Amino acid sequence: MPDALLPGLLDPSDAPALAFPDGALTYRELAALASHLGARLAGRSRVAVWATPTLAAATGIVAGLRAGVPVVPINPKAGSRELAHIVANSAPELVLAAPGEDVPVDLPRIAVDVAARPEPAPVPAEPDPASPALVVYTSGTTGPPKGAVLSRGALAADLDALADAWAWTAADRLTHALPIFHVHGLVLGTIGPLRRGGSLLHLGAISGAALAAAVAGGATMVFGVPTHYHRLAADFEADPVAAQAVGGARLLISGSAALTAVDHARIEKTTGLAVRERYGLTETLILTAARADEEPVVGTVGRPLAGTEVRLVDQGDGLGAVEVRGPQLFSGYLDLPDATAAARTADGWFRTGDIGRWTDDGLLALVGRQATDLIKSGGYKIGAGEIENALLEHPDVAEAAVVGVADPDLGERIVAHVVATGVPPAPSVLIDHVASLIAPHKRPREIRYTDALPRNAMGKVQKKLLSP
Repeated sequence: MPDALLPGLLDPSDAPALAFPDGALTYRELAALASHLGARLAGRSRVAVWATPTLAAATGIVAGLRAGVPVVPINPKAGSRELAHIVANSAPELVLAAPGEDVPVDLPRIAVDVAARPEPAPVPAEPDPASPALVVYTSGTTGPPKGAVLSRGALAADLDALADAWAWTAADRLTHALPIFHVHGLVLGTIGPLRRGGSLLHLGAISGAALAAAVAGGATMVFGVPTHYHRLAADFEADPVAAQAVGGARLLISGSAALTAVDHARIEKTTGLAVRERYGLTETLILTAARADEEPVVGTVGRPLAGTEVRLVDQGDGLGAVEVRGPQLFSGYLDLPDATAAARTADGWFRTGDIGRWTDDGLLALVGRQATDLIKSGGYKIGAGEIENALLEHPDVAEAAVVGVADPDLGERIVAHVVATGVPPAPSVLIDHVASLIAPHKRPREIRYTDALPRNAMGKVQKKLLSP
């Protein structure tokens, strides 16, 4: 039989497994509840989970994995069009959600009652590692979001390689406040501790005081995005006692975008701990990471994980297009064979779209994107084109160009340059319009009106000429 994805649920103990603001479960309780729910899911082609940062949603995801049914985690803040596309494309047979939760999708529903204590139900044999575990939707950089199919084997391989890099064991208690509908908070932040046999404490919301209490209570590892660490740095500067408490953690890890050198220095000065960064995409899971047994180098994302190959295709001046291959790569985009083929080279390497360089010590440093339309804001990767399309649906918008502008809190702030059809509406009107169609975190933070957008002889907008 293949190794189990979640071995701690096979012979469960009374050790803590998951804790969220809405409750906590031991391994024994989680195993019983997941097997009971899983029996109701068995044989389904695909199920959705309304992925709020709750114990109910996490338990629903675990139940799907236990039943061997592919799970589609849905961002509960997705806009109406985005939500409709994901549901239509993934075609889940039902949706799991917490009791009483408002779920605006027309699907049969199973309520996940985490207070229930059912008897364990029989669990199917462990599926083949090549079988799909998750369908996680990308940020829609070049069109509608695409469903990246991640196999059970890919999840296991990546998490085991991270365990090697971070000396991650069953003794570790992870804490974070990440959403659980994408790779960072779901695969690393929820499935990760369960695969190791450790536990997760989800904070719900990040703050210096909450994180200090978590570490004082036994948390050893912290995951966050640069926006979290930027805000924590301010909290720690104002509260040295909290900073000292967080300094008792084993590892601080940042991902989803680059952490600034300034915030690296602020966190290390206040807590005594250096933040380690890692690098990956939805389609690839994590590819490189700063190791626990090495001092991290600011501006780099560490070494390739064990079993992962990274190459740089020469772009001149020591830079190269980052291409990768390894056991953690996705199986393909759901029902998009052409897009899947286009993402890979003829010899099987995945094109990340990033540009990087190697340091003298063999660490990877990322310097930018091959495409200019990917904005990293608040730990999210956001496609400018999706926002532009939403703006153009407003009757008062004739043209729109969206860019990311450096921001000390968000990393990049989404700024929309707009040509109005007549009298420009209040900026809040357009911001709210975008937030109603796509996820709110993709809304512009600023609207700048202009008489015309700069274009080249071919009519293409020249974003580099837009004012920062």
